[in-house]
Amino acid sequence: MDSASIPSQLTDTFGRRFEYLRLSITDVCNFKCQYCLPDGYQCDTSREFLSLDEITVITQAFAMMGTKKVRITGGEPSLRGDLIDIIMAVSNTPGIQQVAITTNGFKLDKQISAWKKAGLTHLNVSLDSLNPEQFQQITGDGRFQNILDGIEQAIALGLVVKVNAVLLKTFCYDQLTSFLNWIKNKNLSLRFIELMQTGDNLAFFNKQHMSGQGIKDQLLRVGWQLKTKSKYAGPAQVFWHPEYNGNIGLIMPYSKDFCSDCNRLRVSATGSLHLCLFSEHGIDLHTSLKYKDPTLLAAQVFTHLGDKKETHALLQGKTGATKHLAMLGG
Repeated sequence: MDSASIPSQLTDTFGRRFEYLRLSITDVCNFKCQYCLPDGYQCDTSREFLSLDEITVITQAFAMMGTKKVRITGGEPSLRGDLIDIIMAVSNTPGIQQVAITTNGFKLDKQISAWKKAGLTHLNVSLDSLNPEQFQQITGDGRFQNILDGIEQAIALGLVVKVNAVLLKTFCYDQLTSFLNWIKNKNLSLRFIELMQTGDNLAFFNKQHMSGQGIKDQLLRVGWQLKTKSKYAGPAQVFWHPEYNGNIGLIMPYSKDFCSDCNRLRVSATGSLHLCLFSEHGIDLHTSLKYKDPTLLAAQVFTHLGDKKETHALLQGKTGATKHLAMLGG
């Protein structure tokens, strides 16, 4: 397939358009979040993560096919020493309009300014509790205040900031009021994410999973209103309130029609294309990557897009090859 045959827009057999790439650059993480890596990161196989040159080719290939937004994920992306170079490479790719990163925030207060200068436009920070003791209990890390300081810096720099909080039964019974007070005068978006079952967390999932529907009902009762989705937005239902600067999003993967407006594809840190977070397997891209030709890589991706299924099978307890969320960046 030559460049003329590659579509300028990726669309699957269900009419979904893909303009958003989630690009993992490492699966290493230094936190021990109860819902992801409760025993810490375990390097159980020998592998090499994508190089800067490979990341550049991947970004160019997806941009050729209409991708406008790239989210750099992990693991924890800031554990890569060349993160700034990666941000620059992605942001300098013609056609890419948004460069985002998802981070646990442990380097945020020291590095966010440099990330912004390198071309970062959007920031997601994981913050599962506003209680420092609970935060440490959930994550195994004590840098709560540093993360809050980093979030404030990011807002001041003009970045689009989202804060992610995983819904957990044990910790969420008193969290909504605290979070609402926190975002009242902050220009950010708070995302509550339902806990998802993965290959390693079945017992924890059964104990801690709670639906976001209860929070949605509470919000609607007190005047929050559903927003129209913005371009390249993710799967969250986003709510706004006239008395709040911040807004709230709910990511509910177990809800009806969750996958109907899917707009993203994923590439793992080891160079595999994943058509879904919960795919049974990834598609190895190294055969194309070795030629350093984005046209060849784009052709391979396009060939496999027809294999993307209409929906995940989480409701049937099928989690695919995803052992934990750090494995593919969520």
